[in-house]
Amino acid sequence: MNKHRTFTPPLLAIALFPWLYACDGSQEQNTEAAAAPNWQQTAHGAVVSLNEGDFKKVRLQVIDEEIIRVTATPQQGFTNLPEPMMVTAEPRQTAFSVTEVDGELVVKTDEVSAEVDLQSGAVEFKNAAGETLLSEAGRSLGPVSRDPGKVDADSFSLRQQFDHLPDEAFYGLGQQQDGDVNYAGENVELTTYNMEIAIPYLVSSRNYGLLWNNAGISRLGDPLPPQPLPEGFKLFDANGEPGGLTARYYDGDELKLERSEADLNYQFLSHGSVREVPLPEEVADAENLRIEWTGSIQPTESGEHELKMYSSGYANLALNGDELLNRWRMNWNPWYHNAEMELQAGEKYQLDLDWQPQGGYMRLLQHGPRPQEEQQQLSFAADTGKAVDYYFVAGEDKDEVVSGYRELTGKATMLPKWAFGFWQSRERYKSQDELLGALEEYRDLEIPIDNIVLDWSYWPADAWGSHDFDSEFFPEPKAMVDRVHELDANIMISVWPKFYPTTENYKQLNAEGCMFNKNIEENNLDWIGPGYLNTFYDAYDPECRELYWSQMRDKLNTLGFDAWWLDAVEPDIHSNLSFAHRKDLISPNNLGTGAEMFNAYALPHAETVYEGERETDGHKRSFILTRSGFGGIQRTGSAIWSGDVVSRWSNLEEQIAAGIGVGMAGVPYWTFDIGGFTPEDRYRYNGDVVVGNFNEMPESEQQEWQELNLRWFQFGAFTPLFRSHGQNPYREIFNLADEGSETYDSMVWYTKLRYRLMPYIYTLAGDAYHKDGTMMRGLAMDFGDDPKVRDINTQYLFGPSLLVNPISEFGARSRDLYLPEGSDWYDFHSGEKYSGGQQIEADAPYDRMPLFVKAGSILPTGPEIQHTGESLNAPLTINVFTGADGSFEIYEDDGSSYGYENGEWSRIPLSYNEASGELTIGERIGDFPGMAESRQIQVRWIEEGNKLSDFDAPAATTVEYSGDLLTLKRG
Repeated sequence: MNKHRTFTPPLLAIALFPWLYACDGSQEQNTEAAAAPNWQQTAHGAVVSLNEGDFKKVRLQVIDEEIIRVTATPQQGFTNLPEPMMVTAEPRQTAFSVTEVDGELVVKTDEVSAEVDLQSGAVEFKNAAGETLLSEAGRSLGPVSRDPGKVDADSFSLRQQFDHLPDEAFYGLGQQQDGDVNYAGENVELTTYNMEIAIPYLVSSRNYGLLWNNAGISRLGDPLPPQPLPEGFKLFDANGEPGGLTARYYDGDELKLERSEADLNYQFLSHGSVREVPLPEEVADAENLRIEWTGSIQPTESGEHELKMYSSGYANLALNGDELLNRWRMNWNPWYHNAEMELQAGEKYQLDLDWQPQGGYMRLLQHGPRPQEEQQQLSFAADTGKAVDYYFVAGEDKDEVVSGYRELTGKATMLPKWAFGFWQSRERYKSQDELLGALEEYRDLEIPIDNIVLDWSYWPADAWGSHDFDSEFFPEPKAMVDRVHELDANIMISVWPKFYPTTENYKQLNAEGCMFNKNIEENNLDWIGPGYLNTFYDAYDPECRELYWSQMRDKLNTLGFDAWWLDAVEPDIHSNLSFAHRKDLISPNNLGTGAEMFNAYALPHAETVYEGERETDGHKRSFILTRSGFGGIQRTGSAIWSGDVVSRWSNLEEQIAAGIGVGMAGVPYWTFDIGGFTPEDRYRYNGDVVVGNFNEMPESEQQEWQELNLRWFQFGAFTPLFRSHGQNPYREIFNLADEGSETYDSMVWYTKLRYRLMPYIYTLAGDAYHKDGTMMRGLAMDFGDDPKVRDINTQYLFGPSLLVNPISEFGARSRDLYLPEGSDWYDFHSGEKYSGGQQIEADAPYDRMPLFVKAGSILPTGPEIQHTGESLNAPLTINVFTGADGSFEIYEDDGSSYGYENGEWSRIPLSYNEASGELTIGERIGDFPGMAESRQIQVRWIEEGNKLSDFDAPAATTVEYSGDLLTLKRG
């Protein structure tokens, strides 16, 4: 940071000895300047006034010893800032000092300081030892250009830049689908979409975090959205002529049109089902459309370029003959796929793009190299906002940094225990008999299960939003729910914020001014049957939300459903419109424009359902699965999931990084559709047959289908929520494979393993609330001193002990993986012990995924059970992985009530000393209603060659534990 060292007399001297500065005119002027500094101390920090530049005030607020908020405004005050949405924390009574030193204002607590340059307003953050953690590098504003509505006079596009160390890594940001975990130097658009969830919290490898306090679309890296190809390249067609690429349009093998095109743009609809850029008339009626783009691109700058292919259908992108991207997405749900490469200015590169639209969408865009002066900077930019506003969070480690996020935005609630068991879902159970039949089959086959899910379209076809049931297929919904409960399971139901204007619920909401009616005015029909007029309600309005919940309560909650699936809450009012158009459809709203609130819809929507259910049914934990989220979603009894991913190996792999990003952004509960939501047609159809059971699939596709689902299933067993869901083919274990087959047996084994691990898993859930813990942990959380883990995006820790290594390649029977330095590692399946800090080729037979356990782990397991209700007070097995000291606390509560908020819980502390070979089972901490006073505990010592997966192996010791301290010696 540049320090403007203009001499300022010490304020204390001026206050006590004013005569020293009052001898002549110049001294009087100095006295006036000193008596009126350009800063003012406040109850929770200070405000600096700036005389130059676009920003007039910089405010620092001390939230606690490790958190400082920075707000820079172009106004003369802060009264125009919107009411907080993400952040619920108020500044604590924290001791801090404010001093002026050498042209800087220093706001300091015992743990962190923020130093503000009094001339520029730039802020530098230091730790208690005086080491710089982060410093601002620039701050700017401009006109709002991406808000389609009327822009307030006090709204601006905003950018804040920071300097960071060359080897610094950045994690978090929520659910992104780019496969990255480390976002240093990357371009990330923080937006909301079917598969994208912005949690605008960034965690540094240097153990600090930044919460970007803006609810509109923001960008990390390049402040601009991706640009058309001609913005960064000169284009040449197949014959070398400048101006565009050669575009060839085929119907099957017949060439229908050849022309030059500079912008490969079939990205959005304009309204209804009309494309913004129509396809050429020559192929308007093509039955098997395929488009080729070929030619050369010549960069105008040297450096790292990023190509961004927004696509659905089949798309293959190659540069100089090397395949960069090979993707398929269902036609109605396109998204970006990214490729980065170093290119030299003036050199030509052959580009080939082959696209089979299948009714889908396409655009090829690019980001050019970042300016040299920005290549070691971190940048946040917002499309619109009133001020630059962010929170700096310091911590001793990344768990503390995550805890700081929770302090700001709300603690994660405890989910009901059953949520951590196995869920079965399908798009969709078309009748109550289908749903109950699937659940009964699980019980008959003795495969553990806790939750069955009723997805959409249970309502009459012309009555979306009525919350009624189609009486032909769901004649007795209350009896259906009751039967699920008789089978010791739970039932979740899908509820949308979408309404047909013919329903009474719409009419009631509309009468209160609660509906976004532009979608109806544009005649944007949905995709059900002949298509119906529809729209969404204004979830930014608290009175509208209360009315929405009352409709759910009176029509659905009274039937006894256990959980809510809040779908399409981006909100996805009309798919495949441009983002500008989507913003317009939710403008105006109760809190401003669609641009200002674009990312936040899911948060107030879920919060009101959560609070409403707590008020209505306070005896049981509310639970929500929501397709979108925002900072703070964890306080609403919610889990998020990765949306409508597809049944492809590449999508499987990308979910690993997506889940890591969610966890490191501070949200502990996350899941995905095991197997992918939508498969390719080669899996879904066999001639005229719509495939249900896998045996109806063409034989040529069955092997890959089963392997893809099995590998995804193995991965899913070690995520916070274990959930199978998707379109046809059916996703029940018994529909994916025949009983007794290797695929079937492996899926059943992993399901039973999940339940065996329930004492461990539920402790992780308890820690998410009580200790702000993270269940799905990027390796940098626990091994931050090992530089080799910085970019690892296909491995993670599930809790403190289990190193999970999913398989994401068809036919793979081994995989390369890294064992982090600083620990020894046990192979879960073979018992072989490895030293950390090495790359190994791990076995991955068809029926098993590589899984390792950290030496020193104390891993509690339970007996084989059929549902989580059988785990309460069940016998425990303590598995001690020898070779290092270790500790663990087994957390328990009643699993269903809010008593945990009032101290109704217990912990059994465990510690192992390697030198003495002793396991100490400490005195029980706490209790709760229904807790058994005495428990049977077995102890197994895991040494090299012992397999934890051998659950029938005899225990070394069995004791009766009544809550008193016990010490057990390894034999």
